[in-house]
Amino acid sequence: MTDRQVVDLLRRSAPQVLAALVRRYGHFDTAEDAVQEAMLAAATKWPIDGVPDDPRAWLITVASRRLTDLLRNEQSRRRREETVARWSPSREWVAPPADRRPADSDDTLVLLFLCCHPALSPTAQVALTLRAVGGLGTAEIARAFLVSEATMGKRIGRAKQAIKASGAAFAPPAAAERDARLAAVLHVLYLVFTEGYAPTSGPDLHRVELSAEAIRLTRLVHRLLPDDGEVAGLLALMLLTDARRPARTGPGGELVPMAEQDRSRWDRAMIEEGVALITAALPRGVPGPYQLQAAIAAVHDEAPAYAETDWPQIMLLYERLMRLVDNPIIALNHAVAVAMAVGPRAGLRLLDELADDERLRTDHRVPAVRAHLLELLGEKAAARESYLRAARQTTSLPTQRYLYARAAALPAD
Repeated sequence: MTDRQVVDLLRRSAPQVLAALVRRYGHFDTAEDAVQEAMLAAATKWPIDGVPDDPRAWLITVASRRLTDLLRNEQSRRRREETVARWSPSREWVAPPADRRPADSDDTLVLLFLCCHPALSPTAQVALTLRAVGGLGTAEIARAFLVSEATMGKRIGRAKQAIKASGAAFAPPAAAERDARLAAVLHVLYLVFTEGYAPTSGPDLHRVELSAEAIRLTRLVHRLLPDDGEVAGLLALMLLTDARRPARTGPGGELVPMAEQDRSRWDRAMIEEGVALITAALPRGVPGPYQLQAAIAAVHDEAPAYAETDWPQIMLLYERLMRLVDNPIIALNHAVAVAMAVGPRAGLRLLDELADDERLRTDHRVPAVRAHLLELLGEKAAARESYLRAARQTTSLPTQRYLYARAAALPAD
């Protein structure tokens, strides 16, 4: 197994190992520290000694030992046992082994709801879940929130302390509490999927393990709440977006924009499932943000060719979405839709209105969109400069290569 495969295996295993420890021992923040040390030990030993037959059990064993050491350092054995008893309800005092695989529930889903505990702010809920369930690094989460890495590190630390102080048990929440946490859960799953489909940094165009895990978890939530329109909308959005992934990469691993994709490579089964989900969800009530985004994705996927895309409908859907959500990326996408439906100059005017939004100050997508619209207008030198600026601002290597290639194809003056 290559070093990269080991890293991928560890990323997939981390949420399950953490869930197993929290289910058995409680004490979320200390358990997370123990899991991180177990992951470090595996990353050091496995490339040399080989991957064990049951990697998950190996990680749980090592993490459990480290957790015990950490607890022993904090207090005496007697005090530790009393504390563990307080962490868990009486029915959990005799708990199953940490490496037992639950038959009737998914530990990762329970961990997901635990990270969205009401003791945490919505921002902290999302950040902690991305860290514990999504396996994202602090820097990646910071970029998703458009804040500094140091700020995000402090938020995650405070969130872990809040979970500890709440005394929350590792168990599925009651129905009323589950509903209150659902919005944060869906936002978390959306961000995990987005980071998998279009990573904010690194050498890869996709991180399939993250997008696949987000889809898997969203299916579990949909199975739990089959009549919730926003859950169905989010699942539809993921399927309709991920269906395009096979055509998004060229023969050399390069980024292929939607306008140039071979649509015969799109996953028709995923598109059909996504369209069926959103078609069934929309008539059930007032559409929420995920349903509207899924509807936009469906319009894209059902167009036989890029030139036949129903841009006026997409523009109207974005306008309705903007009335529900204050998100600069949605406003940026709306500007693109206006440019395609009305004309590039109309899109550029909207882009100028977004220039003062601090949330987009360092985002590469703004100059990238500007470059594309300038290129459509024939202003090639200005487009080239915008492509170069966008390339310097992105931390995704495939995106950077694509933007530099677009710039190189245009004259400097």
